[in-house]
Amino acid sequence: MTDTTDTESAPVEELESDQDPSAPEMSVADQRRATHDMWVSGTEDTYPFAAATDEGAQEMLPQADDPGASMQAGIAVDDDYTSEVLVDPDERQIINMGPQHPSTHGVLRLHLELEGETVRRVKPIIGYLHTGMEKTAETLTYAQGGTNVTRMDYLAPFHNELAYSLTVEQLLGLEVPARASAIRVLMTELNRVASHLLWAATQGMDIGALSMMIYGWREREICLDFFEKTTGLRMNHNYIRPGGVAADLPDGWQDDVTNLIAVVSAGIGEYEELLNENPIFLDRTMGVGVITPQECKEYGVTGPMARASGVDWDLRKAAPYCGIDQYDFDVPLGRHGDVHDRYTVRMEEMRQSLHIAGQIVETIPSGDYRAEDRKVTPPPRKRIDESMEALIHHFKLFTEGINVPEGTAYQSVEGPRGELGCLIVSKGGTRPWRMHWRAPSFAAVQALPVMMTDSLLADVVASLASADPVLGDVDR
Repeated sequence: MTDTTDTESAPVEELESDQDPSAPEMSVADQRRATHDMWVSGTEDTYPFAAATDEGAQEMLPQADDPGASMQAGIAVDDDYTSEVLVDPDERQIINMGPQHPSTHGVLRLHLELEGETVRRVKPIIGYLHTGMEKTAETLTYAQGGTNVTRMDYLAPFHNELAYSLTVEQLLGLEVPARASAIRVLMTELNRVASHLLWAATQGMDIGALSMMIYGWREREICLDFFEKTTGLRMNHNYIRPGGVAADLPDGWQDDVTNLIAVVSAGIGEYEELLNENPIFLDRTMGVGVITPQECKEYGVTGPMARASGVDWDLRKAAPYCGIDQYDFDVPLGRHGDVHDRYTVRMEEMRQSLHIAGQIVETIPSGDYRAEDRKVTPPPRKRIDESMEALIHHFKLFTEGINVPEGTAYQSVEGPRGELGCLIVSKGGTRPWRMHWRAPSFAAVQALPVMMTDSLLADVVASLASADPVLGDVDR
């Protein structure tokens, strides 16, 4: 595994005292960490966890009356920050951030209780983007379902499609060809890169590095151009389907991916040259928005957020899918669980995903891009003009849909924001009886009070941006 900071778990002060005088000069980032009173994950005494919540309330109740106050104050698990109360609680100010605020990364509303410039309580309020996609799935056939799920986490559409398709294939007991699995890995890893590039652009803009908004968009366009060439669309593709993928990779795709890897890799290097030793960026990110490994586990936080806190958990290693375990890649880890470590983890994750894509270019197997099971896969297009049986088969498959046996299945994949899981309950027939999703953005939003309370109001946007929530994924 790759650690983006130090390999030891000792505090920074101890690391410095043991440093060899002949060692290379410390980087600017290391010097900054040395001058800050840095927190190292997992060092606090824990508090009893209070499970009570106040779901659905649209107001901030007095702390004595609110059963969810411990969560809103960020002390349900650990209390990372401690500062002296300066004013009477009755004199604190309650303000709304969002849902129209441009830095809430969607229609998210935050109730903030402020004591001067210090945030004392945070209450996330969601539901402004609720689309009922899980309920809508009950009215759609399994063949139509891909057009629905691809729109949930709209920055990771391929991951939505993959989790859904793998779950349906689990119910069917269907194996897909090796080439189809390789194409799925290629598209989802490039989608991870595209999602992280958008995060880098918006995170930079949110904390004042305005040029990042232009640079991140610049490289992301190359990814979307390849997606469009392959699927016909830049987003919401419905490309990964039960049984394989909708179409084979286009002619010249190897050159396209090779060029994409080179251009995006160079872009990542430019981002790090711009930010890694920028004193403003370092001061705005180091020691900000801290979340401990214990808090990650209690709140269900996964993905880059958890790995930045040192939680070594990646489904591509822990529960491989689509043969991704045959490719060589590392899982980057942080140590402090702050905004800066989430930045370094995501930068390295992009490099590792590009490394996987490069291996697929060299090793992709030949064969079909979809299963030969005619109860799942429509006949080739040219056969429809030649055979009445093929035309009838095509018509029935797209009007009635895939017939799935009775059963329950769950499949999760490692999305750009963490564990993205799909649960389908089938009672037989061509439509799901129930469908529910495990959304990583939901866990990230519910952990926001942990990251924000007892810190400065100026750090709220940095902490929120580093969580990278997608509200379509939260509300579904």
